[in-house]
Amino acid sequence: MAASELYTKFARVWIPDPEEVWKSAELLKDYKPGDKVLLLHLEEGTDLEYRLDPKTKELPHLRNPDILVGENDLTALSYLHEPAVLHNLRVRFIDSKLIYTYCGIVLVAINPYEQLPIYGEDIINAYSGQNMGDMDPHIFAVAEEAYKQMARDERNQSIIVSGESGAGKTVSAKYAMRYFATVSGSASEANVEEKVLASNPIMESIGNAKTTRNDNSSRFGKYIEIGFDKRYRIIGANMRTYLLEKSRVVFQAEEERNYHIFYQLCASAKLPEFKMLRLGNADSFHYTKQGGSPMIEGVDDAKEMAHTRQACTLLGISESYQMGIFRILAGILHLGNVGFASRDSDSCTIPPKHEPLTIFCDLMGVDYEEMCHWLCHRKLATATETYIKPISKLQATNARDALAKHIYAKLFNWIVDHVNQALHSAVKQHSFIGVLDIYGFETFEINSFEQFCINYANEKLQQQFNMHVFKLEQEEYMKEQIPWTLIDFYDNQPCINLIESKLGILDLLDEECKMPKGTDDTWAQKLYNTHLNKCALFEKPRMSNKAFIIKHFADKVEYQCEGFLEKNKDTVFEEQIKVLKSSKFKMLPELFQEEEKAISPTSATSSGRTPLTRVPVKPTKGRPGQMAKEHKKTVGHQFRNSLHLLMETLNATTPHYVRCIKPNDFKFPFTFDEKRAVQQLRACGVLETIRISAAGFPSRWTYQEFFSRYRVLMKQKDVLGDRKQTCKNVLEKLILDKDKYQFGKTKIFFRAGQVAYLEKLRADKLRAACIRIQKTIRGWLLRKKYLCMQRAAITVQRYVRGYQARCYAKFLRRTKAATTIQKYWRMYVVRRRYKIRRAATIVVQSYLRGYLARNRYRKILREHKAVIIQKRVRGWLARTHYKRTMQAIIYLQCCFRRMMAKRELKKLKIEARSVERYKKLHIGMENKIMQLQRKVDEQNKDYKCLMEKLTNLEGVYNSETEKLRNDVERLQLSEEEAKVATGRVLSLQEEIAKLRKDLEQTRSEKKSIEERADKYKQETEQLVSNLKEENTLLKQEKETLNHLIVEQAKEMTETMERKLVEETKQLELDLNDERLRYQNLLNEFSRLEERYDDLKEEMTLMLEPSEKKVPLDMSLFLKLQKRVTELEQEKQIMQDELDRKEEQVLRSKAKEEERPPIRGAELEYESLKRQELESENKKLKNELNELRKALSEKSAPEVTAPGAPAYRVLMEQLTSVSEELDVRKEEVLILRSQLVSQKEAIQPKNTMTDSTILLEDVQKMKDKGEIAQAYIGLKETNRSSTMDYQELNEDGELWLVYEGLKQANRLLESQLQSQKRSHENEAEALRGEIQSLKEENNRQQQLLAQNLQLPPEARIEASLQHEITRLTNENLYFEELYADDPKKYQSYRISLYKRMIDLMEQLEKQDKTVRKLKKQLKVFAKKIGELEVGQMENISPGQIIDEPIRPVNIPRKEKDFQGMLEYKREDEQKLVKNLILELKPRGVAVNLIPGLPAYILFMCVRHADYLNDDQKVRSLLTSTINSIKKVLKKRGDDFETVSFWLSNTCRFLHCLKQYSGEEGFMKHNTSRQNEHCLTNFDLAEYRQVLSDLAIQIYQQLVRVLENILQPMIVSGMLEHETIQGVSGVKPTGLRKRTSSIADEGTYTLDSILRQLNSFHSVMCQHGMDPELIKQVVKQMFYIVGAITLNNLLLRKDMCSWSKGMQIRYNVSQLEEWLRDKNLMNSGAKETLEPLIQAAQLLQVKKKTDDDAEAICSMCNALTTAQIVKVLNLYTPVNEFEERVSVSFIRTIQMRLRDRKDSPQLLMDAKHIFPVTFPFNPSSLALETIQIPASLGLGFIARV
Repeated sequence: MAASELYTKFARVWIPDPEEVWKSAELLKDYKPGDKVLLLHLEEGTDLEYRLDPKTKELPHLRNPDILVGENDLTALSYLHEPAVLHNLRVRFIDSKLIYTYCGIVLVAINPYEQLPIYGEDIINAYSGQNMGDMDPHIFAVAEEAYKQMARDERNQSIIVSGESGAGKTVSAKYAMRYFATVSGSASEANVEEKVLASNPIMESIGNAKTTRNDNSSRFGKYIEIGFDKRYRIIGANMRTYLLEKSRVVFQAEEERNYHIFYQLCASAKLPEFKMLRLGNADSFHYTKQGGSPMIEGVDDAKEMAHTRQACTLLGISESYQMGIFRILAGILHLGNVGFASRDSDSCTIPPKHEPLTIFCDLMGVDYEEMCHWLCHRKLATATETYIKPISKLQATNARDALAKHIYAKLFNWIVDHVNQALHSAVKQHSFIGVLDIYGFETFEINSFEQFCINYANEKLQQQFNMHVFKLEQEEYMKEQIPWTLIDFYDNQPCINLIESKLGILDLLDEECKMPKGTDDTWAQKLYNTHLNKCALFEKPRMSNKAFIIKHFADKVEYQCEGFLEKNKDTVFEEQIKVLKSSKFKMLPELFQEEEKAISPTSATSSGRTPLTRVPVKPTKGRPGQMAKEHKKTVGHQFRNSLHLLMETLNATTPHYVRCIKPNDFKFPFTFDEKRAVQQLRACGVLETIRISAAGFPSRWTYQEFFSRYRVLMKQKDVLGDRKQTCKNVLEKLILDKDKYQFGKTKIFFRAGQVAYLEKLRADKLRAACIRIQKTIRGWLLRKKYLCMQRAAITVQRYVRGYQARCYAKFLRRTKAATTIQKYWRMYVVRRRYKIRRAATIVVQSYLRGYLARNRYRKILREHKAVIIQKRVRGWLARTHYKRTMQAIIYLQCCFRRMMAKRELKKLKIEARSVERYKKLHIGMENKIMQLQRKVDEQNKDYKCLMEKLTNLEGVYNSETEKLRNDVERLQLSEEEAKVATGRVLSLQEEIAKLRKDLEQTRSEKKSIEERADKYKQETEQLVSNLKEENTLLKQEKETLNHLIVEQAKEMTETMERKLVEETKQLELDLNDERLRYQNLLNEFSRLEERYDDLKEEMTLMLEPSEKKVPLDMSLFLKLQKRVTELEQEKQIMQDELDRKEEQVLRSKAKEEERPPIRGAELEYESLKRQELESENKKLKNELNELRKALSEKSAPEVTAPGAPAYRVLMEQLTSVSEELDVRKEEVLILRSQLVSQKEAIQPKNTMTDSTILLEDVQKMKDKGEIAQAYIGLKETNRSSTMDYQELNEDGELWLVYEGLKQANRLLESQLQSQKRSHENEAEALRGEIQSLKEENNRQQQLLAQNLQLPPEARIEASLQHEITRLTNENLYFEELYADDPKKYQSYRISLYKRMIDLMEQLEKQDKTVRKLKKQLKVFAKKIGELEVGQMENISPGQIIDEPIRPVNIPRKEKDFQGMLEYKREDEQKLVKNLILELKPRGVAVNLIPGLPAYILFMCVRHADYLNDDQKVRSLLTSTINSIKKVLKKRGDDFETVSFWLSNTCRFLHCLKQYSGEEGFMKHNTSRQNEHCLTNFDLAEYRQVLSDLAIQIYQQLVRVLENILQPMIVSGMLEHETIQGVSGVKPTGLRKRTSSIADEGTYTLDSILRQLNSFHSVMCQHGMDPELIKQVVKQMFYIVGAITLNNLLLRKDMCSWSKGMQIRYNVSQLEEWLRDKNLMNSGAKETLEPLIQAAQLLQVKKKTDDDAEAICSMCNALTTAQIVKVLNLYTPVNEFEERVSVSFIRTIQMRLRDRKDSPQLLMDAKHIFPVTFPFNPSSLALETIQIPASLGLGFIARV
């Protein structure tokens, strides 16, 4: 196919761009040969006319299909060129966050400038044992490939890591070394792998520095050889270094630093051991402050110093040597501060007693004067004499810096030597893997000697790389037997010749260095004369005569000649070196010891270090010899030699290449600069690899993969039985040009672009098929939709017509009804209108008539009122006139009567003067006097009466007067009111007129008010209706709120229940964690135990005389012994903690079962405690009140003041008293609770353990604190739930009591502790005691009489019960007796405990004696029966006749077995050998009863227990355990063996529990089984040992099944295509990936299921406990899920939609297997949940925010890192699928940012769930067990 045919419309191409390097575009029309312009459409939306080069007429590069973008291997791309490589790397780095990519044999590593979680031990385990192409690209994959090839080919390997500074070379090399250390382990316990890794921080501290490009840039090259033994375990390492950048010691550019070690020293200057170094801040030293950047963000130099020292210690560098190193480094810093003063232009001096020089000389141990002299002078030697010449200030400064560089270089080499010595191994090295961390190609604005050497080294490495790539291509073609032509590739041998050949650049440089007056300028002229215009690779800059240009393989580089000679010579004054050699500091002369002769390849390999620098120090006397020759070697010469040696080493190994790329110059994380990346890709040879691959056949497919991928392009007739021939036939039809492909033996080779063409054909075919399928399906759907619509239309019409008819009938009925309704309605309306009008008329009339009547009434009323007013006025006027007239008449009458009286008086006066008159008067007077006397008497009487009446009348008068006075006042007021009323009448008349007017206005207002009232009424009604509606709404809201409250209550209840469940789960998790820790310790212990056994065996072999003796490493032995001791202690601690947690769990489980019997004791205890506290509280309150009163009355304020001394004394005394009172109360409660619990707990049978616990409690009760602790422990064991007694006093009453007791102490001392009262109390107590003793004596006599009538057994129980009752009463009595004396009470309590323990021991001994006597009685009864039978047989017939004959029935008695096996002590080894060591599960054991060995062993133990032979029991159990361990060690890889002994160990453990005699284990036994319980020994400790052994066997079983399953899992669960045709194979590159097509010998899902069936059947056959089988199955499924998910997360080619479907199908098959085996409740399905969710994640939509929300809620078993990783790895297999956008992944990350989960990416496939062994009693009777003869146990007998 012509290439031009691919340039069709919509084809995408790459065009050059100055900014982005390459830009993507799309063709707008087809290309035709001869076109000079291409019409393109750019991605940013603009159109472009792209002109083709008229000379070359090269078309732009075609872009790969999207399906190929993001491939793991760049060689898998159909179009191999620079833009495709750059785009693929960018997509993987930016979009998928993948930093590793294969490019053929090269691993391209892009520095992310961010810590990624892809280097953990779980990742290492995932890559271990995998093929290089099976997993995603990784540095671990390269390391695994090197390790595997070393073991397979037995050939040394090399990993070459190169790249620019800051590209990540050192980190990559470090991770490769970590991989080897982790995977291989070490051959000894000397931790060689840790030492290898420990060399990194040391070398980084002395050889790495901060540059503008990298914070941790390696300023030297190193090659580390990691040595392995024959078993491919690390035994040692060796390091070679190249070209240390010494100039950095004395000079740093802006924003750069010196070597890290100097700043670490300054940061640690305050440490005590560093005081002598007299260091300070880094800014105070000239050599550390020049860069102006002494700190690195995120790096703590003090911590790094601690790491460096720790690594030195690990590598065997002693503290003294470490301090020596730090002294030399500190001396270098102080040397840099030495200053010079110019004396004249040719000489200089150092100030006297110059402090920096003084410190330097003190640290170095040299003479100050001598060093000061030679820093300012130098010695010149001629042929005849020697001169001492002063030097200028500049020369002195340069000499000082040269000395500092030289010292540092020597120290660097010394440290490397010692690191190599620490890593050196005495064991012979079998092979090695070398890791080369070397600088990449460098080009700067100013390039000097260092860049020249670096680029020279890269030229050599690139040549070796090109030859290796070409060799591999050639081997591949020859292997597949296809014709191949010589591929033209860039050969950089001319450039290498230019540098190193005779009269090359290095040769001329060395020659110029030997010239006495050689300069950089003369050397440059020699270069121009020799190579200019003669070598095409050498050029001269136009504007400079001191520079030259070399065309390297990567780029042109211009080198400045200035400084070349000086750096090549590396001169330092000999006199200064002599001064240092004469140092008193012993370590310093060691640095300057002369090295060996020029290192040969073999010697360099052994020493591990290539000297980089030589010091040409000329002696005063010429001494021709080896030393002088050594000093003549220049740096360039040494570097060339070391580089040749390195190339020899690399050529002798199999190289693996890692090219590190720096994505940007600003250290931004995941930022990709295309320009910088292209420069590095060109420089590191990646594009050259691509070019070599593209020149041949870069795309390679196996026939099976090709057939599977392009089956859609074949017709049915094309498919033959031979796949190879089928592929040939199809390719001949599809690609007409046979030069575009070649057929190999196993692969088809395609040239560049052909796979893209096939992919286009396949996509077109699939698209056409999709269109046809869509057309057919859409037609079928539309036809189906049409028929459905037709049926629906007919149905709708039928219903509509019926509905219309019904509507018409309804209309007629409604019309008739409407007419009738209208008639009646109209009549009703008219009548209603008439009634309304009539009612309105009547209302109007009534209102009108009322109005008229009211008007008339008002008029009459007004007239009536006017008449009344007139009447009143006229009457008043008449009365006034009448009064005036009467007054006038009375006045006249008075005047007239006065005149008449005067006249009568005159007449009487005249008559009195006459005698006659007097006589008449006298006679009359006597009579009158008598009358008057009588009248006087009468009047006196009347007077008295009148006086009484008067008195009464006066009171009446006064009241009447008051009334009258009030009436007068009222009348006056009324008069005034009348006057006012007259005035008001007039005003009222005026107001009446006004009121009439107002009435009219009021009427009008009334109408308006009525209108407003109506309106208001309507509004009110509307408001009422609204209020009613609101009321209904409020009622509804109320109902909803009530409903919500109910729901919230339910939710709260559910929440509480859920929290309870979560807490329960958390407790279970904690318990599982503790079990896991304990079982891990057991695993570690067993490993160390095995290691210990191996070492013992090795020691045994070494001690044999035939073998060569090897000295024992006592430090190693002591270390192991110490480690074993620590592990045993940890094991014991973990066991105790595990037992405690299991007891808590069992106690909580038994809580519900035992609640009714325990509740009574709890209630009794609680009531007892509550009564005690209440009584105490009342007493203390009363005392508190009394004391407060007493204190307020009696105490002086100065005494009771808080600061007074008496107060403090009382406080102290009261504190002690209150503490004693608290202890006393607690003791009372303890005794009462114990007595209550013992009443219920003491049974006829008590074990020795109970008495032991009580005895320990008694022994521990030495003080009050221990008694309280004993009470707490007893409370936890005797009660199901604990109680916080502090909660009883949360209201603070005890605090008030405590404050009151402070004052009570004084009163107790002064008043209540008098001698008299104490004597009275003692007398009272003694009397009470006498009385109680009398009562007790009576009770004892009664009980004694009763006990004598009971049988002996009941008598013992009755006496014990009586004793307990007596102790209870006595306890209560003594509690009251010793209430004031806690010490007496404590001693009494201890004696009480002892008596109780004695009683329980007595009871237990009695029980044991009874049981033994019963057994002996049975034995004697049997013997007596046998003797009687024998005697009856021996009696003669005559004797029988003589005796009376009685009919006796004598039954035949069968032999009764006791379920015990008897063996002799000397047969124990034979028993163990036949039953354990030589028993084979596949042989004899298959036909045995499950667990028969366990039963036999237990029956033997029973017999030893019956004989009370503890030595026999101990020996048998120990031999059993050790023999099982030996069997498992010997045949530990056999699943059947491990399963068999796991089952038997568990059965043996269950038997020890079942027949232990403990109630918890006996409740499931039959009465016969309870008789078989152990009687003499408590084997609880051996049960624990057996439990530990079972745990170890279980872990070994898990490891065995993991080793069996692991090779099957990835192939069966991921790679095998269970559902055929769902997924296709994508194109692959040079790295062969495992195909998803099942070839012969590959594992499938059926293989896994068959293996699971095999495991399950074996475990069931061996009689393993069902619960244990469930745990094993759960562990197996976890392994399957974890390994599958881990591989899915590390394989980009597996993350597709079709693979998700395959995984879900496979998981469903596993679930079906669980259902078939009835194991769904084992928890195995839950372990597959992460894998299920990962498969669902591959299949769900991944576009919108709703999809993101669904993913976040669905994937709760996956961590955030795993979800993001799957989304990043998701790869479409077909063009119809879409990639996951970066924005969608960001959305997922934002939604999951609050989720708190582990940052770990992979699941821990090595995790083992903690195992438990639930008690499973056996129903098998021991006496029925038969021992088969096949076991060879004829020497044991049944008892």
